[in-house]
Amino acid sequence: MIASLRIDHPVAQDTAPWHPTARRRRLRACHECDLLVALPPLRPHQRASCPRCGHTLSHRHARPAQRSLALAITALIALVAALSFPFIRFEARGVSNAIQLTDTAISLVDFHEPFVGILVLLTVVVLPVFYLLSVIWLQIGLLRRRPLPRSRRIARALVQLSPWMMADVFVIGALVSLIKIAGMASVDLGLSFWSFCAFALLLLWTSRSLDIDWMWFSLAGEPPAPEHCRLGEPAAAQGVTGCPTCGLVNRLSHFGRGRCARCGERLRFRNAHSLQRTWALLLAAVILYIPANLYPIMTTTSLGSETPSTIIGGVLIFLSHGDWPIALIIFTASVVVPIGKIMAMAWLCIVVRRRGQLSYRHKRLKLYRITEFIGRWSMIDVFVVAILVSLVHAGSLLAITPGPAALAFASVVVITMLAAITFDARLIWDTRDVQPHMPAALKRQSPYSPVKEADDV
Repeated sequence: MIASLRIDHPVAQDTAPWHPTARRRRLRACHECDLLVALPPLRPHQRASCPRCGHTLSHRHARPAQRSLALAITALIALVAALSFPFIRFEARGVSNAIQLTDTAISLVDFHEPFVGILVLLTVVVLPVFYLLSVIWLQIGLLRRRPLPRSRRIARALVQLSPWMMADVFVIGALVSLIKIAGMASVDLGLSFWSFCAFALLLLWTSRSLDIDWMWFSLAGEPPAPEHCRLGEPAAAQGVTGCPTCGLVNRLSHFGRGRCARCGERLRFRNAHSLQRTWALLLAAVILYIPANLYPIMTTTSLGSETPSTIIGGVLIFLSHGDWPIALIIFTASVVVPIGKIMAMAWLCIVVRRRGQLSYRHKRLKLYRITEFIGRWSMIDVFVVAILVSLVHAGSLLAITPGPAALAFASVVVITMLAAITFDARLIWDTRDVQPHMPAALKRQSPYSPVKEADDV
């Protein structure tokens, strides 16, 4: 089979044929279907995609270092402004209150919800700041043509941080919160709110502007790939694998393990116990989702009268006030997405070993991509609780406190995201009996069995 790597351009598409015997440079094993291909030279604004599953292997940008550096610095300036001024101010029944961005996490800790408060602070402020500083550190080194110290470790961390930055989700949660309290108080948006909206947009642009393939090539070059690799065939069948961090193709040991020669990442034939871990995480999510819906996620106190509100109860309140778009957003993010993600991942774990037509595998992979993308948006309800708790606290006159369901639901969101990360999408394309090539005496040490880390290299 001759691999035909797809090159996408904003204006036109081209198909570049490659000889089955690969050159020893610019080889890539698709992270989602394990097909081995060779990257052609790419011009700015071109993207190379896997010819079998369509996964993006590389995306070139014009002036990638300057672009990412400028966006990261601008995003940090916007975040500093968001942290320096009042975020939201409200006034009700002669009582007024103004909060800053960090108060959304601090208030949860004060109400004995430290896990939820720390999660909000990490996903909204801490991890984005670390991400932006890392981008600035890396790009300055690349512009100087001398990478700064620990650049490789920092570059490895960038790939792991992306799913956990939720500034854009927080903005949607803030808008939902404003609509929820608009009927009980007058709300004034501070300069911090608009600065944070700009920050969320700039953070998204920064993450999309990173050219990971170019960045690693500039940081550490590209060591030659293993010999005798055949393009258009699965990498696992040839005893090699692509590094999930930097993309370099590496030879694996008899145990189906190794280390990347460029970034030092631990490599495996397939993610160890991928299905078992995914099943365990899904079961934990199902167990936690029960109290997340049975117990109140927050309690509203008005003139001394307490009114607990569950997730479904909050949706019904929005419907009773005619705010059906907000009710639809909350219902989708808090009910449809978690349940749908659990069911979709469970179905993938069941059918992943079944041999099927190529079209079935494409549909399964598309379902996996959707579930991986939408999982983080369930955090909207958690952010709504964080904002309302910090904003509305006027004693027995008017106050909102977090309920026990907040911790359970936040745990469900985190666990389902981990389940999607743990699931190895390459299993969708594997045959039932796929195994790394190893001597018969070592067959018992399969890639799905525990092997001591000392045997990795």
